[in-house]
Parts: sequence; C-alpha cells; structure tokens
Amino acid sequence: MSPEPGPEERPRVPGRVLLACLAAALGGLLFGFDTSVVNSAVGALSEHFELGASLRGVVASLSLLGCAVGAWFAGSVSERLGRVRVMLLSASLFGVCAVAAAFAPSVVVLLPVRFLAGVGIGAASVMAPAYIAEIAPPRSRGRLGGLQQLFITIGIFVALAVGLAMSRAAGGAANDLWAGIPAWRWIFLAELVPAALYGLATLRLPESPRYLVAQGREVEAQRVLQGFSGLGDHEVDQEVDRIRTSVGTHTRSSLRDLRGSALGLRPIVWIGLGVAALIQLSGINAVFVYSTSLWESVGFTESEALTMSLVTAAVNIAVTVVAIGLADRFGRRPMLAAGSVGMAVSLAVTAFAFGHATTSASGELVFPLAWAMTALVAVNLMVVSFGLTWGPLGWVLLGEMFPPVMRATALAVATAVQWFVNYAVTRSFPVVSEAWGLPATYGTFAAISAFAVFFVLRFLPETKGRSLDQMGDGARAT
Repeated sequence: MSPEPGPEERPRVPGRVLLACLAAALGGLLFGFDTSVVNSAVGALSEHFELGASLRGVVASLSLLGCAVGAWFAGSVSERLGRVRVMLLSASLFGVCAVAAAFAPSVVVLLPVRFLAGVGIGAASVMAPAYIAEIAPPRSRGRLGGLQQLFITIGIFVALAVGLAMSRAAGGAANDLWAGIPAWRWIFLAELVPAALYGLATLRLPESPRYLVAQGREVEAQRVLQGFSGLGDHEVDQEVDRIRTSVGTHTRSSLRDLRGSALGLRPIVWIGLGVAALIQLSGINAVFVYSTSLWESVGFTESEALTMSLVTAAVNIAVTVVAIGLADRFGRRPMLAAGSVGMAVSLAVTAFAFGHATTSASGELVFPLAWAMTALVAVNLMVVSFGLTWGPLGWVLLGEMFPPVMRATALAVATAVQWFVNYAVTRSFPVVSEAWGLPATYGTFAAISAFAVFFVLRFLPETKGRSLDQMGDGARAT
C-alpha cells in the first residue's frame, strides 16, 4: 500500500489503518471473553445441572466445535458477502447466544447455544487476520496482526475479573447475585458487552480493497486506498493494478485451489495446518479454560483459584504487548522456535511439580506449598513463552502465509483445524487428566512443544517483511 521503508527504519502505521485493524481485532474479545466465562462459571453450572466430568468437558468445549464450523464456512461466505458483513454477523450471533446461555433452563438448551456462539467466534477469528493482512503495510503486518491475540488476552483478563467480582459478591458463582439469578448466569450475560463493542466497531469499517477489486468494484477500492494511505491518484491506480494482477482470474477461492501433489494438498497448506494444530496442541487453552478448576483440585479455594487465574491472564496481556512490539523486528521462525523451547521446559517443570501432589485419607489432593508455587511459576512461564511467540504470531502467520489465490479458503480451513484441535484438547482434558493424572497430561503437552521446535526450523517459511503476493509454496524456510 506504500513504499516499504529500509530495514533500519521503524515504519509508521497510518492512523486510519491502525483504527481499522483495532476494530477488526476486537473479534478476539469474543473468544477471550468466552474462554474465561466458561472458566469462571463451569464449576457452578456443573453443580446446578449435576454434570459429570465428561459432560462438563462437553459444555466447556462445545463452543470450540462451533468455532471450527464457523471458521470453515467463513472464507467462502466472506467471498460472497465481504469481510465486514461476516464480522457484523459474528457479533450479532454471539450477542444473541450470550442472552440465551444466561437464561438456559437446562443443559439440553445450553449445549446448542454454546455451539452457535462458537460459530460466531470462529467466523470472527478468520475475518480479523484476513482483513488485517489485506489492509496492513507489509513491514507493519506483524504488529497489526498481533492485535487479535492482544484482544484475546484482554478478553480473558476482563472476563476473569468480572467472574471473580461477581463470584465474590454472591459468595460463590453458584449463589444468587441480583434479582434472584445465580452469579454464573450473570457471568454469561456479561458476554453482551464484547459482542456490542465488536458490532459497533465493524459498522464503521470500510471493506477490504482486495475483496472490492475481486468483485470488480475498483472505484470503491480506490476510495478505500486513498482514505487509508493518503496516496496520490497515480499511486492508488498502481496499487489497484497490482491487486488485480495478484487476484488474477480467481474472483473466489475454493477448496480446489488448495489441491497439490503433497498428499493431495499444496505444501504451504500442510504447513499452515501444522501451524494451526501446534498452536492448540501446546495445551494453552486447557490452561485457561480449566485453570480455576485445576487450582481448586490441588487444594486452593474458589476465590484463590480465580485470583491465580487472573494473575496468569494479566501476565498474558503484558507479554502479548511486548510481542507486538517485537513481531516486525525479528523473524517469525526464530521467535516461534524460541517460544517452543520455553513452553516445552515450562510444561515439563509443571508436570514434575504436579507429580508431588498426594491424596489425603479423605480422598482430597494435597499439594505441598513449595511445589504449588513451582507449578504456579512454571504455568506462568509457559504463558509468557506462548504469549511472546505462538499466541500473536500464529494468527499473523495464518493471515499472511497463503498466496492471494487461495488466502480466504486456506485461512478458513487452517483456522477450522485450529478450532477443532482446540475442541479436542479442551473436551478431552478433564477425562485424560483424570485417567492419566496431571503429570502425564502436562508431560504430553511438553513433548508436543519440543516437536514444534523441529517443525518450525524444518518446514516454516519466513514471512517477515514480504508482500502478500510473494507468499506461497515458493516461500521456503530460510
């Protein structure tokens, strides 16, 4: 969109581009908020509906399966309706489901509502990185692409704070808070706030110039580019010509564009799917979704457990802010490799610490204070490693690594895989940790993070500073 600065310069982002990226990235609030709402409410609602470990995992994770469905269809729908309309629909669906979940009379009603809320989250998760990648200058794409992860972390923190405040005010999430309604229902109702913020923000967004050019609406694309970049008429015409060339004859990407000789898919698609899966196989969302229940299971009170989860969420925000500042200074590959090492070590220490919990005569777990503090520090170091690297850069990579001819569809498929793996991890965590024990469960996450080091160094292409038109199978690891 503008001439790239030299490597010694720190490029400035036009104000309108920054505001548009912030508005699109607000979609991250939906997932972050929903993650912590479940964390705060799952214990109380499980007690209210008398749920066992298996069904408890379904309630906590079903929205993630909806996310996979929403992400899968978001790409093709956005090729028809546009990026902005899909974001607006996502906000609307999430808001409606927040009210429905808050007043669900039974788990039979709650389950489909949670699934539909996930559809909205999943669609938003595809549109934010796609939209940001399409409007951001190449040398600032890492910083701007990381905004989605920042809002995810903010959503996690704010929802945990709201859950903690409501639970304490009611004397427990299962107790009545206002109007004879239990606190856990009010916690679900609070999801209306991020839905409204996201919806209002998207109403002000211009459509992506790439989408407009692909639809033959080049005059509109020129107006958007002029408003974003302040370029002259001749430069805007050149940019539209460049976009038209990159889009080529493919006005709509489809699954056919992903096909190739490597087991039926193009190599870059397999790499993208690997990135998507490894983000979630680190176990990061098992940490956030079940952190309160986890700390309670080793002897902390509900209030203490919520406070510890809040500390972890605050750490996550801080390191994500740092990561956004670093994203365009260092390459994606070295940051992801370093983050994988940090996660592997932290998770291994966590597993070792949990191995020192014992069972009392009454059947309750007893966690020696020294090992409890070791586990707390190790979990937070894992969050630091993830928040500095895989958290923000995973979304950045998925938004930028695919060539224009397939970007919308490939991003939708990769994001759907990410949500499905997230669902599988979150759904199975209560059952697996009960069957295997926490040491073996966290040890498995540590082994996967160790494998991620090899994957990054062997297969991942470096995308830092490249234009979107340079992405594809030819962009090899360097």
